[in-house]
Amino acid sequence: MKVEFPYQWTEGVEIPDSNLMGIFEPRPITAQDPVDEDGIMRAAFADPIGIPPLEDLVDPKMEIVIVADDNTRVTPLRKIMPLVLRRLLDGGASRDRIRIVVGLGTHRPMTRAEMVQKFGREILKQYQVINHNCHNLQDLVNLGHTENGTKILVNRYVFEADLLIGLGHIVPHGVSGFSGGGKIVQPGVCGMATTGQTHWLSAQYPGTEIIGIRDNPVRVEIDAVARKVGLDLIVNSIQNPDGRIVALVVGDMEQAHRRGCEIATEVFGVRIPEPADIVLTDSRPAEMDLWQAAKGFYSAEPVVKEGGVVILMAPCSEGIAPSHPEVFENGYLSLAEASERVEKGQIKNLVAAAHLVHVGRLVREKAQGILVSPGVDREEAEKMGLLYAETVEDALKQAFRILGSDARVAVLRKGGEILPMVRTA
Repeated sequence: MKVEFPYQWTEGVEIPDSNLMGIFEPRPITAQDPVDEDGIMRAAFADPIGIPPLEDLVDPKMEIVIVADDNTRVTPLRKIMPLVLRRLLDGGASRDRIRIVVGLGTHRPMTRAEMVQKFGREILKQYQVINHNCHNLQDLVNLGHTENGTKILVNRYVFEADLLIGLGHIVPHGVSGFSGGGKIVQPGVCGMATTGQTHWLSAQYPGTEIIGIRDNPVRVEIDAVARKVGLDLIVNSIQNPDGRIVALVVGDMEQAHRRGCEIATEVFGVRIPEPADIVLTDSRPAEMDLWQAAKGFYSAEPVVKEGGVVILMAPCSEGIAPSHPEVFENGYLSLAEASERVEKGQIKNLVAAAHLVHVGRLVREKAQGILVSPGVDREEAEKMGLLYAETVEDALKQAFRILGSDARVAVLRKGGEILPMVRTA
């Protein structure tokens, strides 16, 4: 069977029917299953979960902060943000008391052009939009610790808000179980110390114990941080693979998020009959760099057999991890290796250390990884601990040489969002 890919830089590949276990992807919404995005959004704002309507929460003297995710996420802010702003103004909010903070986490700042694309020119003209900076301690407030000992450093504007609203979207996530909810605060607008601790916590667990599981130890800490910071409500979208809004949850950061995760599981959950010898996955829509594209590896972890091969194809136009140079300096590591380097002070960035473990657990301990990417060259890939191929066809040939000509192949589409649900013996 000829398997095609949505990239101009790589051609499709022929996989014999005897080897192809299946092509797995989240269920698209078809023309026979129409989506009324406007109706979905109106209904969600009219009937919020666990809180009064947004307009009823507003006081004219309030300082209001809306935290929105950045351009590494596909939240349709151009559709959602105007509705949030309109309801705030209808409730009596003063336009000059509304500030938008981009919850970058540890990502690089958004450029002006990226902000225009994400928010639209009119919003940038009418409201102050600022990038969060996780490194500048002068812009952060120390709120002490959670009950489990996570230090809380948070953006000063966010903490001082009288009304704090978080905007995002919900998809399966290898570090926190699902995106969305309190994640817009942690890591969105927290300092490196806070984000390092929650990410390093996530590294202590196999990905199969986190991804697609709403209530997990990492989410407990995320929610604890967000509650202490004062996140009043969330507005989270769930989109189908084509990007259309199929659900919107508005309300309490835990109650609404839990409902959104249930819907996201229905949208992105894909049943896979058995583990595969070879997993071929893209990382869409997480493609900016290898740091983001690693979500494709996270999705492949529960699908590939022990000793198998995972082939990841991703553009990685910005290289490996420009915001986290420690990633390229160290390469992917086992938990034991990373823990030793952290203890010795050789890796100080716990966010980077956790990332190295998340991928290392797959490509160093469970399987081998092959990268196909125009943004990362062979030398760079091999330093990371990956095999390299110029094309998907070459990658498959390598995988068959490693595992034999009868190896079974599973193809994952939308690897940055899919939630594989693998039947095990």
